[in-house]
Amino acid sequence: QVQLVESGGGLVQPGGSLRLSCVASGDTFSTVAMSWYRQAPGKERELVAVITTSGGNTNYADSVKGRFTISRDNAKNTVYLQMNSLKPEDTAVYYCRAELLRRGTMYYYWGQGTQVTVSS
Repeated sequence: QVQLVESGGGLVQPGGSLRLSCVASGDTFSTVAMSWYRQAPGKERELVAVITTSGGNTNYADSVKGRFTISRDNAKNTVYLQMNSLKPEDTAVYYCRAELLRRGTMYYYWGQGTQVTVSS
């Protein structure tokens, strides 16, 4: 099992910044990637950013490119999401997801989410 705990959400004005953190614990040895997703009220959950464990390759949703940066600290089993130039449409619950590969099968674990509200 893998446990994920997100933190860093809150209320911020448009144009402001926040940094989200996600700490993974448990059997994280087979982790191949970590992702951030978000879900706004009445909308489906969407991928925001992903980073691979080895190599640190990243990918972003078009809506956040140039504003958000995903990074990781493997020694601390932590992934971050630096969010700059925040917009009201970034308001959502942000979830961390861990992707593990064990014996040829993918496993996915989710955190409980952290609320981000962008409003003046």
